[in-house]
Amino acid sequence: MNDASMQDDGTKGVSRRRFITGTGSLLGVAAIVGHAPRAWAGVRAAAAPIGSGVHVPVLVIGTGYGGSVAALRLAEAGMDVHMVEMGMAWDTPGADGKIFANTTRPDDRSFWLRTRTKQPLSNFLGFPLDKDVNRHTGILDAEEFGGITVYQGRGVGGGSLVNGGMAVTPRRENFGAILPTVNAAEMYGTYYPRANSGLGVTTIDPAWFDSVDCYQYARVGRKHAQRSGFPFLFVPAVYDWDYMKREAAGAVPKSALDGEILYGNNHGKKSLQKTYIERIRATGRVTISPLHKVTTVTPAPGGGYTVLIDQLDTGGRTTVTKTVTTDKVFFAAGSVGTSKLLVGLKATGALPLLNDEIGRGWGDNGNVMCGRANHLWDPTGKVQSSIPTGGIDNWDAGGAFAEIAPLPTGIETWASFYLSITKNPHRARFTWNAAAGKAELDWQTAWKQPSIDAAKTIFDKINKKEGTIYRTDLFGTYKIWGDHLTYHPLGGAVLDKATDNYGRLRGYSGLYVIDGALIPGNTSVNPFVTITALAERNIERIIATDL
Repeated sequence: MNDASMQDDGTKGVSRRRFITGTGSLLGVAAIVGHAPRAWAGVRAAAAPIGSGVHVPVLVIGTGYGGSVAALRLAEAGMDVHMVEMGMAWDTPGADGKIFANTTRPDDRSFWLRTRTKQPLSNFLGFPLDKDVNRHTGILDAEEFGGITVYQGRGVGGGSLVNGGMAVTPRRENFGAILPTVNAAEMYGTYYPRANSGLGVTTIDPAWFDSVDCYQYARVGRKHAQRSGFPFLFVPAVYDWDYMKREAAGAVPKSALDGEILYGNNHGKKSLQKTYIERIRATGRVTISPLHKVTTVTPAPGGGYTVLIDQLDTGGRTTVTKTVTTDKVFFAAGSVGTSKLLVGLKATGALPLLNDEIGRGWGDNGNVMCGRANHLWDPTGKVQSSIPTGGIDNWDAGGAFAEIAPLPTGIETWASFYLSITKNPHRARFTWNAAAGKAELDWQTAWKQPSIDAAKTIFDKINKKEGTIYRTDLFGTYKIWGDHLTYHPLGGAVLDKATDNYGRLRGYSGLYVIDGALIPGNTSVNPFVTITALAERNIERIIATDL
């Protein structure tokens, strides 16, 4: 069945015309696509950013999951650590009194150095959603490569600032395909529990889930999955459920129940700022310099490394370039950031001894998105919590795990929305374009087809059972699949290939990778718990043997 026929078949789903009639008003759509006020009022400067000419014992590049684990454990072991972060600190409210912008009202805070937003859902009911904004060092980077857009968090806390908070430990039987050279018994006995504890992972109260309006959308997703024979799983998350209950009761400012997620969450979400980084600050041994970007790492004549760092303003311009020296460098700029930096350092001769595995093994965690148009008698609710709590597991039979995701528009949509993680075999490579002076990725959009096929093993069956159709208005015109993006970049400096089995970069002493670049492309679920657990494993060995 082609897209046009699915869009127009009013007997099997909700056409655009029927949807508008059902809502009774276009005001809700106007609220989504209308221009939002530019509320950002600035960012408070770090008390003491790193100075030029200084020596630091340990430099951590990035403040996401891997970098935060490394900095905390090194500080607890008595080491002085400096972390540099390309994004902002995100510790000062804007003119609206909030640090983070709302999902449906993006403004200058929302996107990294763009003059027009690039939202994951580009359209709604045929209306384009993107809008003009001022160029600013905002929180979400939509980094475009030849065949894919990679969404990444920018700021102190990295990806934890912008992800959906689904904190999933992979099933143990799948672990051998994720990290084949890592001892599963150690990971599941020690490091996954340590990571879950450090991240503050908990699971929603099932009785509350079954009773509250804001999870009606997930209950509809559960009902449809189970009627088609698929298991529904409650998925742990990093949200303060007590706070969400108070949100629902109207006792505290709304956060998840006001749709806050894509551009940060102002209250209840336990990002790294509230977990590992809070503990990092308490050690007194770690300093953090936001709006600092590492450009070069080279061996220093007397040992250790010389690092060049650009300090940025909030327009993304370099205000000063600093030179520092350090004994050890931990690359934790995220899969894309670490991979691009290492590929450039090897190709330009700064670190020529890095091996040929640098840049290889990159994958998108099999991400693909879709929506389904439900019947008018099957509403999903006007108020939808932005924190997903459930998934559909068809990994063994169809190679897909589907997160039942919200559409927090503030209006009834009669739609079920999903982010699928699939068993996609394709892996891309970062290479250096000397003429352009930048790293490039050779991902091809056509490589998403295995992900689409895997997701269809779930949603074709559900549509057939429910007599519903796919939504075709979310990712363009008459387009079913969100096959243009990933939220979960992984790989590029794969464990036991580009590094040894604990993240030490081959060819150099004192250089380490400790983030998602170590994981070869797929974790079978949302990846940040695995990134955290692997970092806990690796840093424990590094502290014991290298320091």
